[in-house]
Amino acid sequence: MTILAFGNSYEVVLQNRYFLRELIQQLTLEESLEEVAYRATIILAASDQLPEVAPGQEIRVSGIPFGGSVWTYLLEPGVVWKSSQAHEGAGNLEITAYDRAIYLAKSEDEYLMPAGQTATQRLKRYAADWGVALGSVAETNVQLSKAIYRSQPLYRMIAADLRETAMKGGGLFRVRMTPAGLELVRIGGNAVVWMLESERNLESVQHEKTLEGTVTQVKVLGLQRNDDELSPVLAIEKGDVAAYGTLQQVLQAEKDASADESIRIARQLIGGYKESMLVKAVDINTIRAGDAVSVNGNVRIVVSVRHELGNPGHMTLELAGEDEVRRNYFYG
Repeated sequence: MTILAFGNSYEVVLQNRYFLRELIQQLTLEESLEEVAYRATIILAASDQLPEVAPGQEIRVSGIPFGGSVWTYLLEPGVVWKSSQAHEGAGNLEITAYDRAIYLAKSEDEYLMPAGQTATQRLKRYAADWGVALGSVAETNVQLSKAIYRSQPLYRMIAADLRETAMKGGGLFRVRMTPAGLELVRIGGNAVVWMLESERNLESVQHEKTLEGTVTQVKVLGLQRNDDELSPVLAIEKGDVAAYGTLQQVLQAEKDASADESIRIARQLIGGYKESMLVKAVDINTIRAGDAVSVNGNVRIVVSVRHELGNPGHMTLELAGEDEVRRNYFYG
């Protein structure tokens, strides 16, 4: 049986009663901008003292932040989503847990939202209806169009509200579950921007450049008047077609959007090749998806993160510039 040297840096607590630190074999935390919930994968050594672990049970992961000395919650409140027991050899137990934002992705509802509300106001409405405690909630300050949300996951509605906020020129936001409750945070708005440098904590950096998903031309269509007619063309906005070729996307104007607004959105869809960065480094366990980090002096947004917790731990970050994040995750 192999138990990693987690020492006193990490703790897993089940049902606020069972402290499982001594049984941890592997502990990872993962999240991305495409998902709402933080996911923990916990592998525990088999033991007669290990309690029964079942889906729905409360669980939390705590740790000492990188460079710090005071314990903090890394995943809390959490819920056991799946458990798998291996009976070969010494055996082990693998637990998949999520923070409780997972319920926003797995629960469906319907809503009719009037025009003029902000994404902040709508989030407060969803939370009140579903009994979700709120922590710090940023104000998005952009009035949204009327929305009719038929049966769909709650998180899809929240994401649609935040997407419309961005497309109307507002900031980029994401929801995040914390011990204080569900929070709405601005992407790249973290107060502490960690510096990752080759001579200090970087293990490897991989750059990728691709034309996959690039848009160099956008055709803006108005509303279709008759079933036997094509939609009228409001504009064709061009980017650097000479350098990258014609890679066209069609943008259908919203019912209550002006032609000028649709054209403005079209211009923001246009860009050159896509550039991303994959970074492996010594783990900084409080970095979250949506945070800004500095890599050799260049600030990027964390698109996805995998923390392999330990002493020392390691992390893998997928990074992109803010413009790339806006196009790929809010204008797509």
